[in-house]
Amino acid sequence: MRLPSDIAAYHREQARGDRAICALLARELDAALVGAERKIWHRHPVWFLAGNPIAGYAKRKDSVRLLFWSGQSFAEPGLHPEGTFKAAEARYAKVGDVDVAALRRWLAESRTVQWDYQHIAKRKGKLVRLRIAAVG
Repeated sequence: MRLPSDIAAYHREQARGDRAICALLARELDAALVGAERKIWHRHPVWFLAGNPIAGYAKRKDSVRLLFWSGQSFAEPGLHPEGTFKAAEARYAKVGDVDVAALRRWLAESRTVQWDYQHIAKRKGKLVRLRIAAVG
């Protein structure tokens, strides 16, 4: 699937090795999150389902960070807590660092394990777990 122009531009801004990581992540996110809205949000590529941020990635000083907004609630191990809410991350310094099998398992969970970030401001910082029927 062709990337939106803003995400394609983000990729072009990256160094060759980081661009390869971003391209791999984008392909996997697209394949797993069919129907997701994809856009640059807070200067980084993010995939949304029903208006809720699910996963995205961002270039950091020494790596590309993959973030799952609800990742701390996943049963699949391997992600590291990030921030004060429910997000979790993995970091990749080179494309060979990406464990595609683990990534696919996290992506499968991301469709059904979600916290409602879309309405967090309305709830004054309180997160509520969304009830989502299993997909597939």
